[in-house]
Amino acid sequence: MSDLEPNVVVPRSELESRWAKCRRFLPEVAPQAGGMLCFSRLQIYYLSGSFVNGAVWLPLEGEPVLFVRKSFDRARIESTIKNIVRFKSFKELAPLARESGQPLTEVMGAETAGLTWQLGEMLTSRMPEFKFVPGDKVLALSRAVKSEWELEIMREVGHLHNTALAEVLPELLEIGMSELEMAKYLWNVFFELGHEGHMRMQSFGEEIFLGHVSAGDSGVYPSSFNGPLGLRGVHPVSPYMGSGDKFWDAGAPLSVDCGFVMEGYHTDKTQLYWSGAKSSIPKEVLDAQLFCQDMQALAAENLKPGTLVSDVYAKVMAEAEKQGYMEGFMGIGECKVPFIGHGIGLTVDGFPPIAKGFDLPIEEGMVFALEPKQGIPGVGMVGVENTFEVKAYGAESITGNDFDIICIE
Repeated sequence: MSDLEPNVVVPRSELESRWAKCRRFLPEVAPQAGGMLCFSRLQIYYLSGSFVNGAVWLPLEGEPVLFVRKSFDRARIESTIKNIVRFKSFKELAPLARESGQPLTEVMGAETAGLTWQLGEMLTSRMPEFKFVPGDKVLALSRAVKSEWELEIMREVGHLHNTALAEVLPELLEIGMSELEMAKYLWNVFFELGHEGHMRMQSFGEEIFLGHVSAGDSGVYPSSFNGPLGLRGVHPVSPYMGSGDKFWDAGAPLSVDCGFVMEGYHTDKTQLYWSGAKSSIPKEVLDAQLFCQDMQALAAENLKPGTLVSDVYAKVMAEAEKQGYMEGFMGIGECKVPFIGHGIGLTVDGFPPIAKGFDLPIEEGMVFALEPKQGIPGVGMVGVENTFEVKAYGAESITGNDFDIICIE
């Protein structure tokens, strides 16, 4: 296998910085733990640079151990971890770690979301001498603060995302198209610009495929997806993209809320279009759109290092109530969501959400998707979403800076 070369190698310095972040947060989350044991392929990639089936042992000190079921050869090609070993059963982890010079500790932080209940019970039955404590927050906090290496990728993703939705797609849209037809056009645009196709969600059981393409009242159609924008989707069993039976009529909004991913990193953006001249947009729609843009600006200017995430949410919600927009803000009825944005990176729904109760200090290098939206019964959903990088002075959009409605005549 020595003659095979990887497409990309995550730099060793980048991996070491990730390990250091996890080691920074582990004593805060699980002070009794001597290291972290991770199982999901995405977390394995984050800590090793290779998307393989197995586990990673990250001790508080020293070189991690990458345990691999499949593929050992792929891991050896892609990962710069020095301890890469094959395994078949969880009962092999302890002796293999000991042989690698990094024995497992009596108490370990475990990525509990990385195993099903069935596999979790199997793990504890195969390793009864060890105690596992939840360590998922360690990984969430570590991934929330992006390195310059990650930020460079995300800035390019954001630039291409904006190019697709604000520059290329408007030239292809026509009044009377179905949601599904418009979604197919968008897929072509995305792939031409380098979208990798496969987007990831962190929340267990949550799925995503391209995103939402919602014409008219599809924007307020009940959605099982954890977001404010509704959609009919392709079919009840595949409630994604858009319906082939729903058409974009004249004098109606079109909300396109789609993610873009390259090199594993996502940005999120919603662009609102209108079928007709700007003069044909009702005042109710224009006012609601401007309100959402103002809420995005308010949140962005408050996303400063040291500010609590929950405080940003409180300020936006207080302003929405003051301006009389609470009814329909962030969804209608049971579809209203209790957040106005979320972290983003290797998954679309990254940590932390901008919501009540998340009293986490914001740090420079965090990246958030801000998505203030307003549902209007009988019309649809208006609003914006863009991805923002936290700087010392506040947050800066990496998915474009023109947030107005794009009119298609």
